[in-house]
Amino acid sequence: MSSPPTSAEPGAAPVALARRSLAPDLARGFMLLVIATVHAHMFRQMSTGGGETFALTGTLDTAVTAFMMMFAESRGYPMFAALFGYGLAQILLRRTAEGHGTTWVRSLVRRRGRWLMVIGFLHTLLLFYGDIIGVYGLIALVFAGLLRASDRRLLAHGFAWMSVGSLLYAAAMTAALSGGDLQQRSAAELTPLTDMLMRLGSWPVMLVLMTLVSVFPFTVGVWAARRKLLEEPERHLALLRRVALVGIPVAALGGLPQALVAVQVWPSDFAPSFAAGWLHVLSGYAGGFGYAALIALVAVRIGARRGPVVQALAATGQRSMTCYLLQSVAWVVLFLPYTLDLARSLSDAAAVLVGAAVWLATVVLADLMRRAGLRGPAEAFLRRRTYGPPARAADAAAR
Repeated sequence: MSSPPTSAEPGAAPVALARRSLAPDLARGFMLLVIATVHAHMFRQMSTGGGETFALTGTLDTAVTAFMMMFAESRGYPMFAALFGYGLAQILLRRTAEGHGTTWVRSLVRRRGRWLMVIGFLHTLLLFYGDIIGVYGLIALVFAGLLRASDRRLLAHGFAWMSVGSLLYAAAMTAALSGGDLQQRSAAELTPLTDMLMRLGSWPVMLVLMTLVSVFPFTVGVWAARRKLLEEPERHLALLRRVALVGIPVAALGGLPQALVAVQVWPSDFAPSFAAGWLHVLSGYAGGFGYAALIALVAVRIGARRGPVVQALAATGQRSMTCYLLQSVAWVVLFLPYTLDLARSLSDAAAVLVGAAVWLATVVLADLMRRAGLRGPAEAFLRRRTYGPPARAADAAAR
């Protein structure tokens, strides 16, 4: 599975988009490509029932599927969860610097969390069963207190959730896949109504499972925000280089057993599949952090030289929730049995290309919004629900 982040807009008056730090927005924009390709690849996997998983019609399909397992699957969501924690920590730091008390800021964070859960529920109801927005909302509601915790307590919570949460998640997903539940869902002759009912039934389960594996990167994101790793990456070059040079290779090696399962080389019995799945989840954390560090280093190299491609990617990151939701609209139109049903006719490699094309379309749309001076509608809605109308937000800042 893979997520989007919600853009952090810490303060009653939104930070001007042109003045935002490049690294977080660039990371969100690029990692939406990872999410899009993973989801398209996943829909191809789920397009038939029985024992078939991926198409694997030739060498190219096999290579693409192995690559996705090693470098993309379960590597995007950890980074986005970390960026979500980074954003909430920014809200806390900026609002307390403005003179607001801890109770007030915690209430603000939880109000944001409630509306994220509403958006996530509607996303599941109308579009996609693998929602991550509601997961972020639940984390904001339950773990808002960790924003004020000491580094030691914060990371102790995170590592505890990493060890237990990843284990439970891997066991649940291995059991579901070995039982054929996920494949039978896609193989059934769905109608819009039955598909909606299935998504609603799966939402509480997916909400819990994704929360289990998202708390750890969330805490790491809070820790990183306290040190301004992405806002001032030039001050942390040595650390960022180490994280990138270690994290990405660890993700690739840790994803290799899962890749071998996917291309039908590793045994698919429960025990070896569970071991491969657990290692895949754990190494995904290293990959997510590694990608974030690498993109921060790229942002340092870019500096103020922001050409049209960089500006378009940053615009996508600034509107990441809107672009994530638009991807789900595309999956409904392109892949479901009661719409165009393209998944059945695509190879694994072609499905990944379709995912990349969907991402590229959202990049173009985000850049058009940037040129028109428009924020993403999902981000604007969340901000209004969190802070209230502009006049009320201005009054709150004056108090």
